Amino acid sequence: MWRYSGNQMKRWRTKANVSREQLAAASNYSPDTIKSMEQGVRMPTPRALDVADELCRAEGLLSAAKEYLQREKFPVRAQDFMAREREAISLWWYEASLIPGLLQTESYARALIENRIPALDQETVEERIAARMERQALLVQQKPTVAFSFVLYEAVLRSPQTDVKQLHRLLEASRLRNVALQVLPFERAFSDALMGPMVLLETRDHERFAFNEGPFASELSADPEVVSRVTDRLSMIRAQALSPAESARFVERMVDQP
Repeated sequence: MWRYSGNQMKRWRTKANVSREQLAAASNYSPDTIKSMEQGVRMPTPRALDVADELCRAEGLLSAAKEYLQREKFPVRAQDFMAREREAISLWWYEASLIPGLLQTESYARALIENRIPALDQETVEERIAARMERQALLVQQKPTVAFSFVLYEAVLRSPQTDVKQLHRLLEASRLRNVALQVLPFERAFSDALMGPMVLLETRDHERFAFNEGPFASELSADPEVVSRVTDRLSMIRAQALSPAESARFVERMVDQP
């Protein structure tokens, strides 16, 4: 929809012999911003659509696109996973480098999102942070209660971004009846545990999905072979990790360290 609306804005502008610079000046945007909207890189704003509609004499056809455009809360590569996450009745999550989004404090999330390369505009940053905080309601929803199992590699806890407030947040989450939180210490790690994050979820329809997230691409798969392989790896990681009680004591000792 972003690309289509931007393309229509460009077509109407060209048909009306309105330059990109003229539209930019009239709508108080830079020509580069208008270009990114026309190319579908950035969502056309209501102001840009209204100004283009008037300048290009589109008789409301461009302005009508406003009600169909809504900024996505999550990156495109994660949207399928987020949809399945909302349907989950159980979720196993292993992280080798970052705190899972469902357990992050706002300050931790901000540190990650604000330092993306290339940088996000501030409006997108705030929307992404708010969306991440909203997701955490899944941990405490009552109907139905979702079973969560998190395993964190010790490196996640030793990261500079993981401050005392974030450690307290982990302890708080671990006390929920439907949450199991485990730590995989350095000395118990094995090769598969160093290959990156893995998530396994089951929906209310008892469909099982495996999710692997990378820096440039992510994959949500229902392929039984992939799901089986991820299940085996997660089961081994959970078996090697400290028990939930031992893990809580591990995190508490980190909190108490000077």
